[in-house]
Amino acid sequence: MKSETEDMSCFLAAVARERDVEAFETLFRHYGPRVKAYMARQTRDQQAAEELMQETMMVVWNKAALFDPSRGNVSAWIFTIARNLRVSAYRKQNRPEFDPNDPAFVPEDVMPADQELESRQEADRLHKAMRQLPKEQLDLLQRSFFHEIPHSALAKEFDLPLGTVKSRIRMAFAKLRAALDDSQGGDR
Repeated sequence: MKSETEDMSCFLAAVARERDVEAFETLFRHYGPRVKAYMARQTRDQQAAEELMQETMMVVWNKAALFDPSRGNVSAWIFTIARNLRVSAYRKQNRPEFDPNDPAFVPEDVMPADQELESRQEADRLHKAMRQLPKEQLDLLQRSFFHEIPHSALAKEFDLPLGTVKSRIRMAFAKLRAALDDSQGGDR
């Protein structure tokens, strides 16, 4: 008496050789519910499980000639097909839609050359003006604005009255403003 595995192998061979519908029906009745149960456990969605089971069995019908009994049994072959289809469906389902407006795909606005040159010139003027400031004003200005240290913390750090810290920063701004206004007037 043949084992169930040998029977299924014979049915699959009949499908491959002769496109035997009755042999396929036997395979379908045997493996269909098992594949569907497997898919239901994997997807947790009965409709998806049904669709994937049907797709699996269609592949079995269409690719039966590819089954090689020396490489494994029918059950392993069918469940490998099922697993691969489930993985493909999962990838397809979880693949994000292409959004052409996604910032990753939109090129950054490129500043026109004249604006970029003007911006660099302004930065150069600012750096030149900052180099003209007295050290005590420059240190306070840099620590306050570039390092975002509050005036009260600067007063403690430099051992100065809070009013002095504020006055030096205000004077530094006034000198920078004057220097930048003078340099712009000379450039134009």
